[in-house]
Parts: sequence; structure tokens; C-alpha cells
Amino acid sequence: MTVDVLIIGAGIIGSAVAEACARRGLCVQVLEAGIPAAGTTAAGMGHLVVLDDNPAELALSRDGLARWQARQHALPSQAEYRACGTLWLARDDEEMAEAERKQILLRQHGLDSQLLTADELRRCEPALVNGLAGALRRPDEAVLYPPVASRWLLSQAEALGAVLLRNAEVNCVNDEGEVSLSDGRTLRAANIIVAAGNQSTRLVPGLPLKPRKGQLLITERYPATVHHQLVELGYIRSAHTNDGDSVAFNVQPRATGQLLIGSSRQYNDLDSGLNWPLLQRMLARACEYLPGLLALQALRSWTGFRPATPDKLPLLGRVPGCQRLWLATGHEGLGITTALASGELLADLLCNTRPSLDPHPYDPARFDTWTAATPIQAVEAATC
Repeated sequence: MTVDVLIIGAGIIGSAVAEACARRGLCVQVLEAGIPAAGTTAAGMGHLVVLDDNPAELALSRDGLARWQARQHALPSQAEYRACGTLWLARDDEEMAEAERKQILLRQHGLDSQLLTADELRRCEPALVNGLAGALRRPDEAVLYPPVASRWLLSQAEALGAVLLRNAEVNCVNDEGEVSLSDGRTLRAANIIVAAGNQSTRLVPGLPLKPRKGQLLITERYPATVHHQLVELGYIRSAHTNDGDSVAFNVQPRATGQLLIGSSRQYNDLDSGLNWPLLQRMLARACEYLPGLLALQALRSWTGFRPATPDKLPLLGRVPGCQRLWLATGHEGLGITTALASGELLADLLCNTRPSLDPHPYDPARFDTWTAATPIQAVEAATC
């Protein structure tokens, strides 16, 4: 049987694409080699925030947040959606000026925010260290538990007729609409979407994508320690640096009463084990903002690998030179926020419907890495 769309990967991006395509009446099949949402999706923080490092990032994250907000009441309670808001923390006058710039930009895009003075911030979050200059509050931003949200999206797709094939390890794909599995089967589809995160590079040679390791730590339950997601304004610089290891303060109050503490970013380390010196740096940074963390008990820490592109924007669209082969990967640290927006954009492109977002900033053809070998040649030579 030839399906309309075959999606490789059942993380939150693949599941969002599947649900959006199934909602449009397409015949959808999803392949997952392991456990759905058990890779990068399970390792993420689950923040739903608007970032504004560039217009394309702002557009995709704003659209993604709005779509999660519209569906929050349909989510299962286990998804732990909480509209706790975000406080972007300013340490000094320079960062407070950045908060003011950010507020002006967000206002231009219809997004509400409030500047807090040092005293207002202290009343809002008493556990924060004294001496901060203030903050920018984004009241409608949220957090959720990514694995449950992802599996819910997949279940919605299945309810609309999509089929999930488990233990389906893909050996190769080609632009003839063929997918070869490790068990010897060959599946066929009018369109193939590679949404396999970091594993996408194995299937599509020349992909401008590399893993960026991160570490998180979660505490035991300490309800009402903090009330908002807390992020230092330096987080954006840390998230978008292309060189070296970096840490930035980011803490979330989870629905369980636990605190989820991040974050670190690291290239050139593919070891899934903890990097203790970097974890120590990350926690020391967190304690600079929340001194009381020193008295709390940690429950566990883990690592994950974000699929990152050179410009920190995802790859959403056709593989250059191909007709049937598409990409939905490279979201780095914004995959949870932008999953629904990415799914809608891909579904619109597949159905030749005008997208609500300009697709060009996310088009894989924006990178010149494809010129070393045309994707059709590379994909066919590598596999099927």
C-alpha cells in the first residue's frame, strides 16, 4: 500500500506533523524504531516561550505558543500544562535596557509583557537573590511535560486514521518514495518526511545538522519555591552561541512541586553521560540567582542532544533537489514550543495550501552544504 505521507520519527515534531496531516485527511503512517517521544523530546525542559533572536524565530515560536494555548484544555492532565508565565531576569542596567528593548519588540507583535522593578521582582519571587535590577514578565507563557504532550498528539493522529509502526528501524530512504526497513520490508509513500532528530543525518547525507548536548537536573518536591519560569536574559546569548560550552540560568516550577534546573549547551561531546564539571558550572550559575537551591535535595540529572543547525532555525521543507523527500528537524531547544507550528507549516506545504507563516526562513535550501552532492544523488548512493 502507498500512503500519502510516511513520517520517520515519533517524537514531538513527527507527532505534530502526523496530527496536522491526518487532520487534513491525508493517509499517514509513522515509523518509530524505539519508544515514541523517548529521545530528545523526553530530555527537554518543556518550556513554551517566545524567543526573538531573529524575526523567523519569533514568528515560529509565537505561532507555536498560540497553538498550544488554544489546545491547552484538550491536553490530558498528565501533560502538566501550566501557564506560569516567564520572568526574564536582568542583573544590571545593561540587561534592564535589553528587557526594555525586548518589551518594545514583543509589543510590536501583539505580545503582552510587563517590566518589573527590583522591588516588584522581589515581591513576585522572594527566593531570588537580592540585587537584581528587575525583570520582564511574559504572563501567558507556559511549561508542560513533553513526553505526555507528544504521545497525546500521536494519539490524536491515530484517532484520525494515522498508523504507527513500532520497532520500525529505517535503513534508507530515496526520492522514489521508498523506505527500506532493517527487517527487509520496503514501504512506499507519495511523500516521506524525515523527522528523526539527530538521526536524520544518517538518512539524508549532507544535512547541516549536529547534536548539541545539554544537561538538566530536577529536585525533590518543594512547592511554591518559585512561581514563574525564571530565565536570565543572558540565556539567549548562551542558546545562540556557536562555539564552546555554555551555561545559563533557567528554572521551571513543575506541577509536581519539583524544580527543573537548566541549562547547559555543548558541542563535540557525544557521550550520553553527565559532564560533571559543566553540570557543576550550571548549578553554580543557578545558585547565583536562587541561593536557596543549596539547601534543596536533587533527585536526578540527565543529558539530551538537541539537533542544531548553523543558524538555529529548523529545517522544514523539501530536501533540495527532491520531490518526495521532506525534512522536519533541527529545532534545537525550541522543538516543544514550535512543534504545532512546524506541523501546520509542513502540512500546508504538502497540501499546496498557502501557509500562515512565510516558509522561506526554514527552507533546507538556504544552506549551501547541499552543493557538495545533490541530495538525490547522495540519498540514492547511500542506500536504496
